[in-house]
Amino acid sequence: MARVDVTVRGCGIFGLAIGWACARRGARVRMIDPFGLGAGSSGGVVGALTPHMPEAWNDKKAFQLESLLMAAGWWAQVSHASGLPTGYARCGRLQPIADAAALAAARARAMGAAAHWQGQAEWQVVCATGGGWEPPSPTGCLIHDTLSARLHPRLGLAALAGAIRARGGEVCLAEAPDAGAVIHATGLAGLQALSADLGQVVGSGVKGQAVLLAYDAGAAPQSMVDGLHIVPHVDGRVAVGSTSEAAWTTDGPDHRAEALVARARAACPALAHAEVVETWAGIRPRTRTRAPMLGAWPGRAGQFIANGGFKIGFGMAPLVAEVMADLVLDGVDRIPDGFRPEASLR
Repeated sequence: MARVDVTVRGCGIFGLAIGWACARRGARVRMIDPFGLGAGSSGGVVGALTPHMPEAWNDKKAFQLESLLMAAGWWAQVSHASGLPTGYARCGRLQPIADAAALAAARARAMGAAAHWQGQAEWQVVCATGGGWEPPSPTGCLIHDTLSARLHPRLGLAALAGAIRARGGEVCLAEAPDAGAVIHATGLAGLQALSADLGQVVGSGVKGQAVLLAYDAGAAPQSMVDGLHIVPHVDGRVAVGSTSEAAWTTDGPDHRAEALVARARAACPALAHAEVVETWAGIRPRTRTRAPMLGAWPGRAGQFIANGGFKIGFGMAPLVAEVMADLVLDGVDRIPDGFRPEASLR
């Protein structure tokens, strides 16, 4: 390729999504990741695209909502350009309600969703039917939100890479030179490099573990039970995750993965005899503010940062990609103040 307008370092979800957004607008893109597609936390298995609680509304929640609402069309474009599936489906989510206080809170949040979700999704309190896929609920009631969606992480990354190539971009899974504007989307290593450059810690890594069970739930909604995500996927498997471990002795799967299986089977009786087909572990990048970090690298002209998609990276990716393409290609800055690198400086 004779000309490169944008180099993106990192082939995780933020990097590939930004590369696609730039390529779709006509930029010549070079992706670089010597470790491969999804070598970090983006190579996981869960793929739950879920909203924050619809209360105490702020810029982060508004940004996430816009991204979740645009996701269906955005991922459809990726699939069309690449000819590959992404596993995206907006099937909703179920959550059990533990007691009377939780029931009152759920009903209040339904009003919050009505106020903030623009009439495009609902947060409902519904009666449990006792079906085999539903999580047991002590109150006999469930939260059903129609905003939550699922994406098969590895299919999604492969489709993004295919879409970039279809638009004439390079996806280099080995070292290659930078050219043009450079976007660093390198996860924990990127946060560490930025911390060293700025002389203060702007983020850290949190280990997560997840498992895959062999069970075809079709288009059933995902569930969240006591913080545990149970997500049916298009390939006839159910993802269960994940842990959040600030301290760890190994970056691979350990006994906590076994505990996830036990919790999933208790939360979803249909999974009682489902075979475990994979365990996964990875280190997720978390900024000091817990919000994504987007914008110019302080003090480095022509270099940018897209990092810190801790737990919400796939759901945030469509809008992250578009605002970063706006900034890098057109000089238009739509990044919320709380997402800028400076927000993580003390």
